[in-house]
Amino acid sequence: MVSATVVSEWRGPLHAELQFRRESDTQWQTTEMAHAGDSRYEGIFTAGRIGLHEFRVLAFADSYGAWARDLVVRAEAGQTLDVHFRDGASVIEGLLGYAPAADQLRLVEAINGLRDSRCSDSVRLTAGLDDAVAAALSGVVDPGGAAISSHVAVRCERERAVRGSWYEMFPRTYGGFAEGSQLWDRMSVVANSGFDVVYFPPIHPIGRTNRKGPGNSLVADPGDPGCPWAIGDPSGGHDSIHADLGTLDEFDRFVAGAAEMGVEVALDFALQCSPDHPWVTEHPEWFIRRSDDSIQFAENPPKAYEDIYPLNFWPESTSTRESLWNACADILEFWIGHSIRLFRVDNPHTKPVAFWEWLIPTIQQRHPEVVFLAEAFTGPAMMHTLAEVGFSQSYTYFTWRENADELREYAEELAHGGMSGTFRPNLWPNTPDILNGPLRNGTEADFMSRALLAATLSPSWGIYSGYELCENEPASPDNTEYRHSEKYEVRHRDHVGETPLMEWLARLNRIRSDHESMHRLRRLRFHWADDPNVLAYSYFLAEEISPSGAADCVLVIANTKPNLVIETTVHLNLSDLGIAQGSRFRVVDELSGHEWVWDGPSNYVKLDPAESIGHVFAISGD
Repeated sequence: MVSATVVSEWRGPLHAELQFRRESDTQWQTTEMAHAGDSRYEGIFTAGRIGLHEFRVLAFADSYGAWARDLVVRAEAGQTLDVHFRDGASVIEGLLGYAPAADQLRLVEAINGLRDSRCSDSVRLTAGLDDAVAAALSGVVDPGGAAISSHVAVRCERERAVRGSWYEMFPRTYGGFAEGSQLWDRMSVVANSGFDVVYFPPIHPIGRTNRKGPGNSLVADPGDPGCPWAIGDPSGGHDSIHADLGTLDEFDRFVAGAAEMGVEVALDFALQCSPDHPWVTEHPEWFIRRSDDSIQFAENPPKAYEDIYPLNFWPESTSTRESLWNACADILEFWIGHSIRLFRVDNPHTKPVAFWEWLIPTIQQRHPEVVFLAEAFTGPAMMHTLAEVGFSQSYTYFTWRENADELREYAEELAHGGMSGTFRPNLWPNTPDILNGPLRNGTEADFMSRALLAATLSPSWGIYSGYELCENEPASPDNTEYRHSEKYEVRHRDHVGETPLMEWLARLNRIRSDHESMHRLRRLRFHWADDPNVLAYSYFLAEEISPSGAADCVLVIANTKPNLVIETTVHLNLSDLGIAQGSRFRVVDELSGHEWVWDGPSNYVKLDPAESIGHVFAISGD
């Protein structure tokens, strides 16, 4: 949807057209914009293909329409029309050279008819106001009375940039990429549970210098695996796979096998190096030097990351900067060559915005199907800026929004706020770095509730493995990380006991997939519940705009305090559900299979953790 304000000193009618094209095309496609009141005009175009597109608005005075309108008024008033007939002939004659060739003869006949004073007024009126003449001149632009807007660039991305269910796991926990490993078995479970993306933290060699031990300790024992984000050792860097995980051929077979299961593999794009990374010796100019000429390790005082060297993205030398930036692009090209099209970008807010403004279009111009997820837990302005310069989607503050008011306010901002056109959220209840809020020492009901909220408040969501086992032990009372963090040691999980919660996650993913209305966040609407701990929200897609040709309506009732029994009344805005006032309608809970018939906007709901911590209702007429 494109809207524009069109103003002119011209007192007659105005005409506006939306012109659009793929950036590489030379010809514009055109669609008429509808008058939407006052001076606003609206139009819609469909890009059709992924990649860069551009549009502009052409507005012009409708000189023929103004003349025809006034002529009818003059005729009804009984005025003398001869001069006005001749004026109309001149108007049509002025547009003649811009009209389609097929219409030229008909327009010449109209001109002659208007100028033929031997004919009666009724004949000349018919000649000038003929429907065929109006149709022939509709949209014909007189350049002398036209204005055109600047071009606006827009990127059309594939569906995965908008919608997906992500599952994060460390491949070393499951034996690596070799066929027959536990990782293949785990992938099958993930796929059968409806997750369509599996995301791996860095899979590269890990440095030995200053290697971190369990719990981020400063001393590592000889058998400690180290942190995957300390990338690189003498065997290779960002374009290599850790020897314990397998070979590139085994990785390629795993990616292909995942695709056969309907799962796409996403890799971490972490632009930092261990002190043992080949770049440290080959390109020391790419790193930040301290006053004693040592290389500065990463830090966020008082935290220090002695096993990581950050890159210097803005060195004084232009040639150094260009060589580093190109090397970073080469990393992406390497993994794209191994069928990776999804990249979760580590801490993009700590690199120059100009770098991303260059890198993302550079890559997407060659590979428009590539999607970038920003792991940017930082201030809103930076998160929004990263979206504006090209990131397809972003982590959010969902993890820190706990009560119903906070969640509603934040979801409204994401769905309808000023940045909703460019900032696409991906909601994660947990990550390897974040065990927060109700999940800390939380119950199974807490894990079910947070998953329900994340999965139904955004078209994209994800969980970090261990969620399905309700892993809930924090490192300490004031630390948001996990005890026995998988970032620093290999975990051994018993997934036999995961069935109840994994089935819950699978149901949520099935619901998300089945309901077209949930595939776009702009359709989100909130309703009122008397109990302040209950969130009620819906998605509605009308039959006439549904890709399947069927209307789709979903209503979610979520208990944000899932360990409490709550009885409340939910008050619905029926128009947001496509329901006529006074109608009865059927609600079917797709989590439990139970159904009810509701009558009118206000209805009773009971949420008992022994039975259900929430409802996802499919709504239809009674």
